[in-house]
Amino acid sequence: METLWFCVIALLWLGYLFLEGFDFGVGMLLPVLGRDETERRVLINTIGPVWDGNEVWLIVAVGATFAAFPDWYASLLSATYLPLTLFLLALIGRGVAFEYRGKVDSARWRRAWDAVIVTGSWTAALSVGLVLSATVFGLPLDAAGDRVGSPFAAVRPETLLGAVAVAGYSLVHGAVFLALKTEGPVRFRARGLALRVAPVALVPLLVLLLTVQLRFGSAWTWAASTVVALAVLGAWGRLVLGREGQSFALMGVAVAATVAALFGALYPNVLPSTLDPAWSLTVSGAASSPYTLTVITWVAAFGTPAVLVYQGWTYWVFRRRIGTRHIPPVHVVPSGDRPAGQGS
Repeated sequence: METLWFCVIALLWLGYLFLEGFDFGVGMLLPVLGRDETERRVLINTIGPVWDGNEVWLIVAVGATFAAFPDWYASLLSATYLPLTLFLLALIGRGVAFEYRGKVDSARWRRAWDAVIVTGSWTAALSVGLVLSATVFGLPLDAAGDRVGSPFAAVRPETLLGAVAVAGYSLVHGAVFLALKTEGPVRFRARGLALRVAPVALVPLLVLLLTVQLRFGSAWTWAASTVVALAVLGAWGRLVLGREGQSFALMGVAVAATVAALFGALYPNVLPSTLDPAWSLTVSGAASSPYTLTVITWVAAFGTPAVLVYQGWTYWVFRRRIGTRHIPPVHVVPSGDRPAGQGS
């Protein structure tokens, strides 16, 4: 049962990195691909119906970790408190910015909130990459599972590599998504950008996987890492031919194989100790009681299909491409129609 929930948590991370990855990428590229306000509204509308639903995967992943592996939850979240705080602030800022940027018909107002979206997207992607790589490479934990050292103990060269790897993947993933989801000039600019930046932006991901495999890898995690390299190359090749859908699917294969390689190299640990391997948290040692695992398994068996159906339906409803012709003009409320006390 413990191994099952380890795999479930890995699957939840996969869903989050795949869905929120292009979500972050769109935010990063907002001022790059959006040449004017209408095009920026096109970019935001590509993720408008789904961005908040994408974040559910992380919430469920953290909740599942708390329920199935409370020691893992406690040690990881307390040891990475600072990057997690930055991550949460970035998510809050992005969410507020999406809702507020169109509330005032002012270019200055929109530029300010656009800066929040861009900053929040980069910060969130870098933070989640740092936390995920710290989970794989380990943290300075003592025998009680408490962090030893400064609050910046999670910030090391290998975890910074993980941060850049996730951010680079998100950037390319977002550009491929926009090439798939938009039409007209935005589509062609997104496709061209993805082709140009992918050979550079995806290198940290490949270096991260190579580093993990050299330290902790086995035969099958090496195979998973090879799949990542082939999927990335295939995604770039399909994009050259204008097959955005196939390229997007191969980016999904790449992140799936990445999660398999990382969590496969981590197992049977859930959080290694860099001070003493004997102090590492393991799947069996950090797990909840069998009764708790049984209860949450039944809850997941009924709840997961409902969530998947709902989110799949959302993506199906909003599956069509979006262009500037679909964006209505800004609606300005006449001053006489504003509620009493509302400013301009």
